[in-house]
Amino acid sequence: MYDYDGDGDAEIAMKTADGTRDGRGTVIGNAGADHRNSGGYILSGPEYLTIFDGRTGGAVDTVDYQPPRGNVSSWGDSYGNRVDRFLAGTAYLDGATPSMIFARGYYTRSVIWAVDFDGQNLSTRWIFDSDVEGSQYRGQGAHSLSIADLNGDGRQDVVYGAMVVGSDGNALWNSRMGHGDALHVSDFVPSRAGQEVFMVHESSSDPSSSLIGSNGSVLFQTSPDGDNGRGVAANVTTANPGGEFWSSNVSGLRNASGSSIGAKPSSANFLAWWDGDGERELLDGTHIDDYQDGRLLTGSNVASNNGTKSNPSLSADLFGDWREEVVWRTGDSSALRIYATPHRTNLRIATLMHDVQYRVAIAWQNTAYNQPPHPSFHIGSEVSSYPWPDIHTP
Repeated sequence: MYDYDGDGDAEIAMKTADGTRDGRGTVIGNAGADHRNSGGYILSGPEYLTIFDGRTGGAVDTVDYQPPRGNVSSWGDSYGNRVDRFLAGTAYLDGATPSMIFARGYYTRSVIWAVDFDGQNLSTRWIFDSDVEGSQYRGQGAHSLSIADLNGDGRQDVVYGAMVVGSDGNALWNSRMGHGDALHVSDFVPSRAGQEVFMVHESSSDPSSSLIGSNGSVLFQTSPDGDNGRGVAANVTTANPGGEFWSSNVSGLRNASGSSIGAKPSSANFLAWWDGDGERELLDGTHIDDYQDGRLLTGSNVASNNGTKSNPSLSADLFGDWREEVVWRTGDSSALRIYATPHRTNLRIATLMHDVQYRVAIAWQNTAYNQPPHPSFHIGSEVSSYPWPDIHTP
């Protein structure tokens, strides 16, 4: 969901199929079709991409979804689980206007589809397909994606797990470290040029976690240890310059060289800038903790989402003081409740939404395994001045 045509109102784009009904009651495709097989999976029938008017819910344009299923088993299984692994995001691929990013598959074949909208029509900008680009791009996707300008050309790229596809649809680099469950991209090492990509991996033959520079250089990797299910990158302590890194299967809190510099934080889930200093806090379940000072907030009569993932409904700098609000659903799921920090701050930082990387991170935050948003620049108590990022959106 984003304002893709620049008219000041957001559109909603989603995968649709026979029988989808828009906000005005119009049916897309065949209203009477039922493509479910005996196991409940839908492995036949048309698949579409539809963009809806954000005010009315009316369908504006519908096109065939790319790529089609094709051979179901080519996505990783024969019964229909991995063919339906989708990711989505928003990226300023030309540096000025937002495009939609839709992706299918990350265990074997991976296809990334960039789509534009001019207010009336959807059109394909480019398609990256591992079946076309080469087998080295198979199986590198994560359970999420991130959007960031990694090569510094002013145009955003797609960080697709262990590989990066550039703004023009061509690969920038590929670590070949394979699939994983958590992914973080920001300027975690401010002493070096560009941004960094931190990821955890799940193959017993690949590193359990890795930190990779914007040019694809490996800054550190940890020993293989099977499925490393959770991992986080953030600046949580003043004792180390830049960001720190931790994950489920790796002991301790690591610096950008991979050295252990302290005890592992109490959670490896979400993050929030909550108090007045420049270090980020730990957001997990329905509470917020400081790495050093402990519990700062426990939400009352609210619930987290996605079972063991314990995610908020949303976390973002909604109100513009650079600290982040947290949105949880109430315990009975009848309402959403927004929590905002009560702490004052002396740090003068632009609204995080002014940073286009952070803004589009809010748009992809809830895709697949939810991940916290990161800006393109480093925030910390030691920083004396901050950039006012180039503003591409209202």
